[in-house]
Amino acid sequence: MPQPYPQEFRDDVVRVVMGRDKNTTIGKFAKDFGVHEATIAKWVRQAEIDAGNKPGQSNHPGNSRSTSPRNRSTRCGEDMGAPCTSTS
Repeated sequence: MPQPYPQEFRDDVVRVVMGRDKNTTIGKFAKDFGVHEATIAKWVRQAEIDAGNKPGQSNHPGNSRSTSPRNRSTRCGEDMGAPCTSTS
């Protein structure tokens, strides 16, 4: 599935939005950049996950592990009764 916006454009939008004055809404940037407000909010949320500031699945290459407790327990097999083994 092709992505409609180049990664460089996304990164620029996220950088501008994250550095905004707290009185400026994401909606203002959405109008300025011609991108839906929910799309920008999703990009910002993903950037925070990638930076390690929020739990979730990172999109960084080579980082296929989630930092969420739910996914950690599933990887360890706790939901299926299997013991957790070290992957290091």
